[in-house]
Amino acid sequence: MDKYEKVIELAKRRGFLWPSFEIYGSTAGFWDFGPLGTALKRRIKEIWIDFHVIRGGFYEIETPTMCIEDVFVASGHVNNFADLMVECKKCGEAFKVDSAMEKCPECGGSLGEVCAFNLMFKTSIGPGSKRIGYLRPETAQGMFVDFHRLLRFYRDRLPFGVAQIGKVYRNEISPRQGTLRLREFTIAEVEIFIDPRKTEHPNFEDVKNVVLQLYPAKEQLSDGKTLKLSLKDAVEKGIIKQQFVGYHIAQIQLFLLEIGFSQEKIRFRQHKNDEIAHYAIDCWDAEALTDRFGWIEIVGIANRGDYDLKAHAKHSQNEMTVFVPYDKPITRERMVIKPNMRAIGRKFKDNAAKVTEALRTLSLDQFEEGTIRVGDEVIPLTKDLVKYELVSEEISGERVLPHVIEPSYGIDRIVYVLLEHSFDEEEVEGERRVVLRLPPNIAPIQGVVLPLLSRDGLDKKGRWVERSLRKNGFLVDYDESGTIGRRYRRHDEIGTPFAITIDHQTLDDDTVTIRDRDSMKQIRVLIGDVPSVMGELIAGGVIFEKAGTLI
Repeated sequence: MDKYEKVIELAKRRGFLWPSFEIYGSTAGFWDFGPLGTALKRRIKEIWIDFHVIRGGFYEIETPTMCIEDVFVASGHVNNFADLMVECKKCGEAFKVDSAMEKCPECGGSLGEVCAFNLMFKTSIGPGSKRIGYLRPETAQGMFVDFHRLLRFYRDRLPFGVAQIGKVYRNEISPRQGTLRLREFTIAEVEIFIDPRKTEHPNFEDVKNVVLQLYPAKEQLSDGKTLKLSLKDAVEKGIIKQQFVGYHIAQIQLFLLEIGFSQEKIRFRQHKNDEIAHYAIDCWDAEALTDRFGWIEIVGIANRGDYDLKAHAKHSQNEMTVFVPYDKPITRERMVIKPNMRAIGRKFKDNAAKVTEALRTLSLDQFEEGTIRVGDEVIPLTKDLVKYELVSEEISGERVLPHVIEPSYGIDRIVYVLLEHSFDEEEVEGERRVVLRLPPNIAPIQGVVLPLLSRDGLDKKGRWVERSLRKNGFLVDYDESGTIGRRYRRHDEIGTPFAITIDHQTLDDDTVTIRDRDSMKQIRVLIGDVPSVMGELIAGGVIFEKAGTLI
């Protein structure tokens, strides 16, 4: 078995992941998260929220997973969110088009004509209703259509950001990469609305020295080498085009490292011109190296420019700009049109008031076009109808259409890659030991309580420790089945970082042992101190060997 098969076998056997609808034969693109997988996924989402909501200062919202068609017409998804598809004439299987594909990979039959297949799930809203809806393929549009509400919430000031985690749906043509290509999955996105004239990030200094492995589009088209640069150098050299994008690239790397990714297996690849999304000015993918599939995208970061707000403003006829005040008001002279009331009265008589009002709203350019519309009537304009006047006015600010920076995290892919990066095998005392070296703050079960025996009062002490830890907010297991060595191995395999053993010495002096998963070292601590010691160990606030008496 390669590493992918080993990880998937472990995931299915120990309750992380398994195919959905197994008793009915399963369907490609759908996977269930079991008890441990759900806990692991929740911890990843909690750290993501800590990064972007608590530390980043972006509030979180929740919008429907079902959207009306108007939203996706405006966004361009109805016309553009598609993959090229081809069907086998012999067996009828459908495939996403691969430039190297000549025959059907399933039966060797000849292929039909290539066609575009929209990846959104389409439905109708309401009984007998003709209103079309789609399951969302991203969370972003819900945040864009809420822009006017969010702008008010943020007191009409840029920049601001909005976070959202939720399910999205893509009707993939032929998902064939297990948990890496799903039809229903979870993404976590942030939409950061910025003034396009001010692309310097206020906290850039905090991350300027973060070293990144970059794979720019230019390098992909030439020697194929990655560049290892500090963020500061990458921005100054113009490889990363602006500080806001660069800041969030650094944040993505810091997040991935915090949850346990291997730094040498992370790179940032820039989209080439022929693959960049229809809505984007610039895109980068955080890619992780996997054993079977090579480099795969796990996080995308796009500079979406003003595409989305401009599109929704046009289709909804709602204002999407922000009034940005100047530091100091400025005085500006401009030419204005003033209706010539006498000439208008003589020429238009009863319609004079309507013509006057129409003229008041014209710009100079519009006047030069030569006509105005009053009701259903088109009226030719002549210069005698107006006077030009130069006026001075004080300008306190201007209206700006924000640009959007979007980091988008594929949570399900992150879960799989994290399992693979954490998976380790070694031989201990002649036996194969499988370990998930998950960081303690990510591990689904944070500790396991192990009475040496299920009698002599050790079980009662063990249950007391279990209850104490649960009352203090730790997710722990209690295991008294099998030898102590077998129980250690069971929990090493699922990534449990600490094992608390209740032995006969516990009955004498009220101390227990805590075993570290990675080093297999043990310390003794007072039974009453177990919750506080566990808290420090999980948070990384103390070195294991100094958290108690090393034995």
